[in-house]
Amino acid sequence: MRVLGIDPGSRITGYGLVEQSGSRLVHVDNGAIFTDRALDFPSRLRIIFEGISRVVAEYGPDAVAIEDVYVSENVRSALKLGQARGAAIAAAVHAGLPVAEYTASQIKQAVVGQGRAGKEQVQGMVRILLGLPEVAQADASDALAVAICHLNSHSLRQKTGPAVLTSRRTGSWRNYRP
Repeated sequence: MRVLGIDPGSRITGYGLVEQSGSRLVHVDNGAIFTDRALDFPSRLRIIFEGISRVVAEYGPDAVAIEDVYVSENVRSALKLGQARGAAIAAAVHAGLPVAEYTASQIKQAVVGQGRAGKEQVQGMVRILLGLPEVAQADASDALAVAICHLNSHSLRQKTGPAVLTSRRTGSWRNYRP
């Protein structure tokens, strides 16, 4: 299975392709799509859409995984990030690919084993897991981590089957029995 991981951004959108060969993860390619700040925002979204479309056409991934929006205090930045994600998702869906979304903590958990891992820890583990000679550009490295997260999640679902949610309602904290 070949997965295109995407780390969306309105100025830099990272992408990384990882393929699973048996139990091994194989680095295919990574890079970044840079937009020009001098352009109007719709033109920057077009660049992201076209860039992801080119990567999909060139490498033919089986699925796309993208980092979910992190909502910060800066609402304007969050909205722009959401629109950049939308352009990337639209390119994937336009190509007929399934899209999975993961939070930053899910990605860190899948790659490092800890949801609160630092950026450097994630980048270092990506380098080790994929056998890269050096740490990839920051946005590309994050995108590779998204792809690794999806492949790990996909492998786990294949081994264990779909998740089953169970509920033990206690009615009240006073009635709670572990």
